[in-house]
Amino acid sequence: MSRKTENTGFTCAYCGAQVLPMNNGSYRNHCPFCLYSAHVDDKPGDRQNDCLGLMEPIGARYHSKKGWQIIHRCQKCGTEKVNRVATGTIQPDAWPIQPRKPSPK
Repeated sequence: MSRKTENTGFTCAYCGAQVLPMNNGSYRNHCPFCLYSAHVDDKPGDRQNDCLGLMEPIGARYHSKKGWQIIHRCQKCGTEKVNRVATGTIQPDAWPIQPRKPSPK
């Protein structure tokens, strides 16, 4: 599947918001408003998973190379996955709490 095919807009299955395609060279797999996702990928962007359950945002973590990531858990099968927070795009992710980077040790 090409990056252009992966980078399509969609209607959020959880909150109904219209989600625009990314404009920063990446692709979006979660709603920037409620942060819910759909369990559609086996590998990032492949759209090969048959579960199709809603992925609930259950937390966030900071990765030193990837930045902030949203932790999702599938409400149907229980699988957990992490996804980068979308920044610098036409619809950046809404954060109810602005997390801080951990202090260097």
